[in-house]
Amino acid sequence: MGTGTVYKAVIYDCDGVMFDSFEANLAFYDRIMAALGKPSLDRRNAEHMQVLHTYANREVLRYFFSDESTYSAAVYTAGAIDYRELVPFMRLEEGFRETLEVLSSRVELAVCTNRSTSMDMVLETFDLARYFGLVMTASRVINPKPHPEPLLKVLNHYRLEPEQALFVGDSDVDRQAALAAGVPFVAYKADLPAVARIDRHEAILALLSPR
Repeated sequence: MGTGTVYKAVIYDCDGVMFDSFEANLAFYDRIMAALGKPSLDRRNAEHMQVLHTYANREVLRYFFSDESTYSAAVYTAGAIDYRELVPFMRLEEGFRETLEVLSSRVELAVCTNRSTSMDMVLETFDLARYFGLVMTASRVINPKPHPEPLLKVLNHYRLEPEQALFVGDSDVDRQAALAAGVPFVAYKADLPAVARIDRHEAILALLSPR
């Protein structure tokens, strides 16, 4: 990390970074499984848990339902689920709101997530929408993460060069997207290659040069 680098934006992934949303995501996909007569997902299956927690909705459904007709039924079922019923399963990460309060006067803030239509509602529910100038979801791009398109759209919106932003994520999907976009990656509670690894949200403040 270069000394004196002035970052002008901090971009956050949602699940696993802003929120501990593991239980909410599992409940969401379990509802789809039940509706289609499939057994509940096994939380001990690390690969399945990683897929449902990091990839965009349709990619997750494609992973679990390879048959075209069943996949179409799963997409329809997913669209009918009211995610507001699952929000109580979500837990805001400790220190996140307080960190946003400090950052909001220093840098631009954005969300870059593989969530789709539920993201705006989640931000409003937790009174976080006011902090973010841009929310980039899987439904607002052609190619979700790990493709760089979502991050590149954020950079274009704020007219920034890749090195002027930080992307905070917790998965290899996030790391790959950051690498492809040329954006410095900060790993949150994750042992991944990154310009920095943080376990507390307020630690991001030490990475920003004074304005």
